[in-house]
Amino acid sequence: MKKHILGLLFLLAISQQFFAQNTKAEQEIIQLSKNKWQWMADKKTDTLKTLFHEKAMFVHMGGSWGTAQELNVIKSGYIWYKQADIHEVSVNIIGNTAILLNRIDLLAVVGGNEVTNPFEVTEVYIKQKGKWKLGSLSFTRLLTPPAPGTGAH
Repeated sequence: MKKHILGLLFLLAISQQFFAQNTKAEQEIIQLSKNKWQWMADKKTDTLKTLFHEKAMFVHMGGSWGTAQELNVIKSGYIWYKQADIHEVSVNIIGNTAILLNRIDLLAVVGGNEVTNPFEVTEVYIKQKGKWKLGSLSFTRLLTPPAPGTGAH
């Protein structure tokens, strides 16, 4: 009986450590995503270049393109991601891949026009050589209006 109890306690201890590690990795991805939104708002393309995988893909309402084009769009100000109000976030980690979902209201300047849109944003991160790299960023416009108090237009 003692062996069974000790075995159960051992399994419980290992499972708690496993879930704690997942929580730590999930928190790391959530913070990295928050940082990314701020870097995009601040047009920190040099910092973003180190985050974005060279083969990353970006899917917008008006098209899709790779890393170089996304960095050019940000640097030129064609899309200025002024403020992302994050309302919900979830992360699923599968091996060395993290999938983050954000429900946001995005205040942006696009082609000189300020707009606010509600989006579900999918971010895919890949861990390479101990560092997370953004592999994909996709915007899906939601049919619901932006949350109250976000300055929506």
